[in-house]
Amino acid sequence: MEQVDLKDRKILYELDLNCRQSNAQIGKKVGLSKEVVTYRIKKMEDEGVITRYWTAVDTMKLGYYIYRIYISFQNITEDIKNEIIKYFVEYKRSLTIVSIKGPIDIDVIVWVDDVFEFNQFWNKTMEKYGNYFSQNVISNVTHFLQFCKHFLIYENDTNKSEDYTIDCRGNPIAIDEFDYKLLNEIVINARIPLIELADRLKCSSQTVNYRIKNLVDKGLIKKFRVDINLSKFGLHDYLINIYFKDYSKKRNIVEYIKRKPYVDCIVDSQMGWTDLQIEVFCKNIDNLLQIMEEIDQKFTGAIRKQEYWISTERHKERWLPEMTEADFKKT
Repeated sequence: MEQVDLKDRKILYELDLNCRQSNAQIGKKVGLSKEVVTYRIKKMEDEGVITRYWTAVDTMKLGYYIYRIYISFQNITEDIKNEIIKYFVEYKRSLTIVSIKGPIDIDVIVWVDDVFEFNQFWNKTMEKYGNYFSQNVISNVTHFLQFCKHFLIYENDTNKSEDYTIDCRGNPIAIDEFDYKLLNEIVINARIPLIELADRLKCSSQTVNYRIKNLVDKGLIKKFRVDINLSKFGLHDYLINIYFKDYSKKRNIVEYIKRKPYVDCIVDSQMGWTDLQIEVFCKNIDNLLQIMEEIDQKFTGAIRKQEYWISTERHKERWLPEMTEADFKKT
């Protein structure tokens, strides 16, 4: 594959800010014609640089709670491990399932309506597979910051304004069946054309456009984004867990990390495994260790320890619980 040049990077950056922009709009921002932008996007899709378009939905505003489950395996075969992963992937209320190389083997994130629902799900899980878990830690996520892919065009520190927060503050927002069906479509294909959406939802494109704008205005839709193949940029996905010695320095550490172009996500309110978790894109372990050392030196005495995990495979990521026609008929 040819190297991804600066023009491609700028296109990807614009897609990550809002992948529902038209190719003409992107072209004006990056200094290319609509036709050239269309060609370059298609080429990056064909070559596997672009892997999908997705919508970031603030499900906490819909009243869902987010639980994160860290699992270490024991006495397990490859077939059983694949069966367990399939079980979590097929669970309609799973958000993310990632295989990890580190203190744990798999990271599972799910939504639930309440603690009782989670308890039912977890009891069922333990009945089926508990004998294969040497350790499991359950964490409740209440707040996190997500960033756009600034590494695409920024090499040094920058004031990262294009970020968004998801947290559990405020009262849930009610939406109707149409809105949920609309979200169900665009959460897995954020770049789907209005006409196609209108056809699937059996309405006019004007209605779809109005409803999308309304969901954005309500803060339910946070961003229309693009996923890219990090290996095409010589990068890997790592998680850094930070444990504080001086908890009063947390805010300063978060503000420092937020400015770094390599940071993808900061989970700074998570009751459970760690005090602070950041997801970063790095070239290699040496690069990662350098980042961790810089954080240590910047905040001497504030951090008790750091540890890193390597994300080896992302099995699922879907920012909305899946609902079918049968589910809608029950509501």
